[in-house]
Amino acid sequence: MVFQGSLFDSGDKAAPNKKNMTAAPDSGSSGPGEPLAARMRPRTLDEVVGQEHLLGPGKLLRRIIEHDKVSSMILWGPPGSGKTTLAEVIAHQTHALFVRLNAVSAGVADLRKIAEEAKKQRFMGQRTILFVDEIHRFNKSQQDAILPHVERGVVTLIGATTENPSFEVNSALLSRSRVFVLRALTEDQIVSILRGALADKERGLGNWQVTVDDAVLHQVAIFASGDARTALNVLELAVVGTGEPVVEGEPVEVTTEMIEDAMQHRALQYDKGGDQHYDMISALHKAVRGSDPDGSLYWLIRMLEAGEDPLYIARRVVRMAAEDIGLADPQALSICVAAQQGVHFVGMPEAGVILAEAVVYLAVAPKSNAVYNAYNQIRAEILNGHNDPVPLWIRNAPTGLMKQLGYGKEYKYAHDYYKDMQIDDPERPPSDRLQEYLPESLVGRHFYEPGNQGKENSIRQWLEKRNAGQQAEKDDG
Repeated sequence: MVFQGSLFDSGDKAAPNKKNMTAAPDSGSSGPGEPLAARMRPRTLDEVVGQEHLLGPGKLLRRIIEHDKVSSMILWGPPGSGKTTLAEVIAHQTHALFVRLNAVSAGVADLRKIAEEAKKQRFMGQRTILFVDEIHRFNKSQQDAILPHVERGVVTLIGATTENPSFEVNSALLSRSRVFVLRALTEDQIVSILRGALADKERGLGNWQVTVDDAVLHQVAIFASGDARTALNVLELAVVGTGEPVVEGEPVEVTTEMIEDAMQHRALQYDKGGDQHYDMISALHKAVRGSDPDGSLYWLIRMLEAGEDPLYIARRVVRMAAEDIGLADPQALSICVAAQQGVHFVGMPEAGVILAEAVVYLAVAPKSNAVYNAYNQIRAEILNGHNDPVPLWIRNAPTGLMKQLGYGKEYKYAHDYYKDMQIDDPERPPSDRLQEYLPESLVGRHFYEPGNQGKENSIRQWLEKRNAGQQAEKDDG
């Protein structure tokens, strides 16, 4: 536990002065052995890079921090997105007593001790803010121990978590806290942070005359995958790990080879926002569509090893299942959605094989774009066509007036007429009295034209019989 000010100082009988109670440790005056990522941690809101949706001018979180009106909150975001940074900024700006706690090492006894001391401070008119890092590590009894003190306002809770608080924080505690969702930093934002560290002479590497090409900084940003802490650690390791003693004032040039050595990973040429990103996802999609499992795996792994977001790939794989496999193999979509969930649950690098299984399944599955084509045709018809009203016989008629107007009149309840229509048995003829469901201007149009592969072959045969029966009824009429 780290306590700011003198919360547990019983030897000093005089009331602690407000400055000592509220000022956070000055990260700028830390010793030279502290990691670059810790030294460069922002001290004010203006130094924070990213999270404009929370900290931009006029945004709620910025207002409550600036006006010292902090209420209980949960900060949820990926590693390195700035959760602890926000807590540090609050610690610098608040007039409340700020107590830091790490859920990994803290127990119920620690929470009770904090609460008892906070009660005493509250009696003297002093608020207490309790920051719990990795709050998802608290078990139910630990969360229950702090709940009544949050309810009564004895402490204001700020929890930081990388896990979904809906599942990891109990509902009672969650209902008394505002959840703020932090986003992973973009490549450009991480590059901005790295440049700031290179230029900062007080806390960064500004006294070392370090030169790094923009392309190298972007490779670090890609490797970091939105984590500023990782990016700063790689940069620092590349600088101090040159093999020669680093002396302030002497120039140091950081090369791609030095970055690769620091990452223990080849810095593959890739730009998640540029041509390589779009070219490779296109190559993956076309390899799947072309039923080539080897090409599909190659482009998948190229992207993963270059630092592409696996959830982005998972989303595109789900799209491929619907666009290119369709109802030729209805199981494909289920497998790809399961893969997306697996990627989210497991994370990299283990998630790579989950995506590999999904793309190989898609590559060898029977193909059909019939649903995709039908969707596009109907969408074009809606955007450019007549947009006729819903036919009266398939409108809902919840009131007597609607019934008098003909709503629902002569509607044929399908289950009473289609008992013999079995989609899996195309040899069984459809019943008569089939009903029309399209608007009048589109009657007779067929948008969905199933192919001959996989499951769609039987669907096509069934629809041919259904449509033939419908046409025969019209001819007889």
